[in-house]
Amino acid sequence: MTKQPTTPFAIPAEMLPGDGRFGCGPSKVRDAQLDALARDGRRLMGTSHRQAPVKKLVGSVRTGLRELFSLPDGWEVVLGNGGSTVFWDVATFGLIREHSQHLVFGEFSQKFADAVAAAPHLADPTVVACEPGAHPEVQASDADALCLTHNETSTGVAMQLTRPGNSGSRRDAATDALVIVDATSAAGGLAWSPGEVDVYYFAPQKSFASDGGLWIACCSPRAIARIESIAASGRWTPASLDLKIALDNSRADQTYNTPAIATLFLLDQQVQWMLQQGGLQWCAQRTAESAAIIYDWAERSPFASSFVRKPEHRSNVVATIDLDGVAANDVNAILRHNGIVDTDGYRKLGRNQLRVGMFPAVEPRDVAALTACIDYVVERLRS
Repeated sequence: MTKQPTTPFAIPAEMLPGDGRFGCGPSKVRDAQLDALARDGRRLMGTSHRQAPVKKLVGSVRTGLRELFSLPDGWEVVLGNGGSTVFWDVATFGLIREHSQHLVFGEFSQKFADAVAAAPHLADPTVVACEPGAHPEVQASDADALCLTHNETSTGVAMQLTRPGNSGSRRDAATDALVIVDATSAAGGLAWSPGEVDVYYFAPQKSFASDGGLWIACCSPRAIARIESIAASGRWTPASLDLKIALDNSRADQTYNTPAIATLFLLDQQVQWMLQQGGLQWCAQRTAESAAIIYDWAERSPFASSFVRKPEHRSNVVATIDLDGVAANDVNAILRHNGIVDTDGYRKLGRNQLRVGMFPAVEPRDVAALTACIDYVVERLRS
């Protein structure tokens, strides 16, 4: 490994990407969104979320997401304050009847399983785990909720969403478990079918190029029935985590507590942009183009390789790239000095690794420029 350089050096300006934001936490926000916020959003900031202008904004978000995901009749888009971390607690109260199964293959899928294990009113969850870099498969069980992760942000592993018991497009009637999917870094960037899922939940700071502090859950009629059934059972639930309260408020195009208006505004701007470009199909094609660029580069590179070994498990929105013979921290420091930011590997994974966000707002040509800049930096660090 190289030593930390004492003096960062410049990458030629003509090599740099047009935008150097490749983060997998907060992600790139398009300039057009921010311009619209400054121009039109200012009329909404500091106003009541119970009044028509903000309710219209929430309604636009719900309608736009319904169109983007081609949600069938009977599905509902539910919103609440807090991110996906909060929704794990929401699900323990409002979606899991008694027993859940969790596929664990990274930091965030593990955290949901841990949240359920700590809930005193639920049975211990069944955890099906594998080492980071791949994903496990659903196991036969009596679970009433199957908790999956579409894209594990910490490791760059994506999984195909398939309802257990499905035969073609028809569901096995004996399969009663709800399929609950954490889609925080996948939603808006990876394709999925509502026929395979009951709850598809996410926060808006990844593909939707917004801020955090909000959770959104697309819920099937089966999920709505579960929410209403649990609410009617008398199970005690804190009001801020009550999914039935969130559902009732969402139907009125509002959230239970005061939301962050800027978050909603940026989210709506991104959804409308996605629809104008061609919808989810366009978004998925765009992220696939970026992914092909970085994975092909890693395959050819003498010092880089894809952490996720199986191509079918590799994410199109989060690429994790191992480095050999050069310290990732050194590479990241030089990139940041040149305005290319947030390419650091996930801290708890603890690998000599880069992690690159390739959400729809990221231009594929900027991903190509990033790979050229990495080559330039590594050549000089190793010389």
